[in-house]
Amino acid sequence: MTKTNENSPFIKNNDGIQKEARTDEWLQTLIEDISIRFFNRRFKNQAYYNARLRTTGGRYHLNSHNIDINPKVENELGFEALIGVIKHELCHYHLHLEGRGYQHKDLDFKRLLKEVGGSRYVEAIGRPNTIKKYYLYQCSACKHQYKRRRKLNTSRFVCGKCHHGLKLIKMVELD
Repeated sequence: MTKTNENSPFIKNNDGIQKEARTDEWLQTLIEDISIRFFNRRFKNQAYYNARLRTTGGRYHLNSHNIDINPKVENELGFEALIGVIKHELCHYHLHLEGRGYQHKDLDFKRLLKEVGGSRYVEAIGRPNTIKKYYLYQCSACKHQYKRRRKLNTSRFVCGKCHHGLKLIKMVELD
């Protein structure tokens, strides 16, 4: 096994790129390396793991220019997904500092992201958002049915179509 360079977080062997310990310092070095390799520009700010991120793979801070990465990305989706998220956040970073369109809707962002091979979206991470049960309500007058995840107080809520009372028909549990 040989390191690619002294500051690089990558260890090469016969299979290609291997992992090392995952710390904020490791992440910082990884992002600096990717920035130079794919963007030909230095990343001069800080990168951190942020376990409080729930539904996103990463976040670029407009004011501080720092980058947060969700540690669940690599743990659940793998190293390649982590690289894709880092490239995505670096697109925001470099375009914003250059004064170009850095938002998802901007053509500059879309072109640069495609050019460097970053991920546009990350798969769902964290706990699965599956419905385990729902409540089925029916209007007493027009018979319109409503599916709800939460139980409703039927004395407070009425049908949205005819404004008559609702009745709980059944609770459905899914496997």
